[in-house]
Amino acid sequence: MKRKFVYFLAAMLISAASCSFTNKTFDNPDKDKLLIDLITYVLEKGHYNPQDLDDDFSSRVFDRYIEALDPMKRFFLQEDIEEFESYRNAIDDQLKTSDLTFFNLTHERIIKRMDEANVMYKKVLEEPFDYSADETISVDYDNLDYVASRDELWDRWKKQLKLYSLERVVSAKKEKEETNASYDIAELEKNARESIGETFSENFDIYDDLERRDWFELFLNSVVEEFDPHTYYFAPEDKDRFDMSMSGKFEGIGARLEKRSDNIRVVEVISGGPAWRGEKLEVGDVITKVAQGNETPVSIVGMRLDDAVKLIKGPKGSEVRLTLRRVDGTIEVVSITRDVVEIEETYAKSTIIERNGHTYGLINLPKFYIDFQDYEERNAATDVALEIERLKESGAEGLVMDLRNNGGGSLKTVVDIAGLFIKEGPVVQVRSTGRGKEVLADEDDRIQWEGPLVILVNELSASASEILAAAMQDYERAIIIGSKQTYGKGTVQNLIDLNQFLRGNQEFGDVGALKLTTQKFYRINGGSTQLEGVKSDVVVPDKYSYSPIGERDQKNPLPWDKIDAVPYKKWESSIDFEATIEKSKERMANNEQLKLIDENAKWIKERREEKEIPLNLAAYEADVEQDEAVAKKYNVIAKYETGLKFQPLPYELPIMDKDSTYKQKRERWYEDLAGDVYMEEAINVLQDIKLNSIKQGKLADVKN
Repeated sequence: MKRKFVYFLAAMLISAASCSFTNKTFDNPDKDKLLIDLITYVLEKGHYNPQDLDDDFSSRVFDRYIEALDPMKRFFLQEDIEEFESYRNAIDDQLKTSDLTFFNLTHERIIKRMDEANVMYKKVLEEPFDYSADETISVDYDNLDYVASRDELWDRWKKQLKLYSLERVVSAKKEKEETNASYDIAELEKNARESIGETFSENFDIYDDLERRDWFELFLNSVVEEFDPHTYYFAPEDKDRFDMSMSGKFEGIGARLEKRSDNIRVVEVISGGPAWRGEKLEVGDVITKVAQGNETPVSIVGMRLDDAVKLIKGPKGSEVRLTLRRVDGTIEVVSITRDVVEIEETYAKSTIIERNGHTYGLINLPKFYIDFQDYEERNAATDVALEIERLKESGAEGLVMDLRNNGGGSLKTVVDIAGLFIKEGPVVQVRSTGRGKEVLADEDDRIQWEGPLVILVNELSASASEILAAAMQDYERAIIIGSKQTYGKGTVQNLIDLNQFLRGNQEFGDVGALKLTTQKFYRINGGSTQLEGVKSDVVVPDKYSYSPIGERDQKNPLPWDKIDAVPYKKWESSIDFEATIEKSKERMANNEQLKLIDENAKWIKERREEKEIPLNLAAYEADVEQDEAVAKKYNVIAKYETGLKFQPLPYELPIMDKDSTYKQKRERWYEDLAGDVYMEEAINVLQDIKLNSIKQGKLADVKN
């Protein structure tokens, strides 16, 4: 269905684009203006809830954009903002005429102010900080005013840098005292300033690497995100990263890189990738030159990280030669044949859980991944089905699906995964603007897993995660354990390649893509998960309980609504769902670990709301000591032991023998799970459900 909609939208827009764009004459070819034309047109014609480009819209974009440019209000002066204000209600008009006056003005000004700040912070750090002064700093950046003069800006920078130095000094002082080592505050203060100087030098190097296109991308996203929080413009390299995150794989050498000063450094060699297999690359190596096969090497010293990565990545089977400066200073040239690199932590993984002589299975799904080019390639649904079979072969009596922190992904994969747990029937309803709703259903009557099922969620379980949890809840197929509600993202996005509208015109190169909100989805009972999310059957507190991280906390989310339910049949069993849930709630209410987690979450909220921080050493230390005293109470949270035993599946054992990195990651996962109170309760619930109480194939009609 999603693919059909993309084709429909593409056909509609290409038809219009043949008139709107290809007949334009570009006396002064300008890719930025073209992008504005393309994006505003696609938004108007394709967005689920298109906005009127009027003065009110313009004003909201203005605030969003200025905040994005200078979120801590440490670059712009009040006079800059006053000058910008003349454009507050003009952005809509400029968008309609592809006028870049406002963007050009702000771009030039932010570059100027950053250059000034680059000089200012260095001068501030030349002089020692006076920690005896009785002063504070406000970190309530949203409500700070812009400074009226450069003297005030100097004072703002001085306080910010002083805060950073205080953090370092107090930490260093504590380390010295714990080891009974002597120290001098003046020396610690000097070391802190030097450390801050190095950090900010690296930060400003990153700023220097930004090009006009990067700033323009920021402006474009300030515009498109005003339509809703999930509509987003991807520049070409960002689209590649998005595709990689969705599929969990890319073609290259299999290494993660970072830029430090002018150097491109290896920070991780991805397990299983060509660099890992060849054992030619090590963490800490600096790549100085890149050559494609036998071509002349190109120096990447001082190059933008994105541009360096473009040279290093490449199609499967191609050769890249890297000139390396090893950690010991030696220079070496290595040849690596690029290949498909799979990022293992992206994919579903499972483990066997043993408790009191019983065996259970856990599947952790980080996201609903898919290869957009070929669904037959590795995807979340086929992987989950495979993990279920492996767990069944290992004797699992019950299954936990862990969707915590799963931000969603492919709509098709979630429908297919839901079908693994029910015989057949609707999974989700999807509605587009101006079109009737469509019901996406499982049409395969095969049931992959018939046994007891628990789904774990939290506030960061979003989108596709919410579809699966909601469907299983409506069918009464699973018990949902987790936060009061999930994230609350009930919208569907399609990735629209903007290049398709240029009809082969290569004059501007790759113009990127627009992730566009085109639909809303609804539960089969008719309710939307938008804003409200999925309410857990058993609510348990966690560290996010009082944090503003859900869809409802966004600036401009689409509203909640409801449509008619569709006929569906609940999964009938002899399980008394209400009794099982009440028993779990009773355990949770008396669980001391959860009470402590809830207290900790409230304390975190209180700390987050503190906006004034002392810059006096004694006062700052007193605050730190008070926080540490409270924090000690919560340190025991990490020491909790469930008594659960986690084991790898048989197929993983030879992999662990060969791949120490894989083994280390799995063992770290098992260690985390062994102290996971939520996993403990999931197993408690599975124990409450008798396996033989599930009556396969017997269903009861739902009265809608």
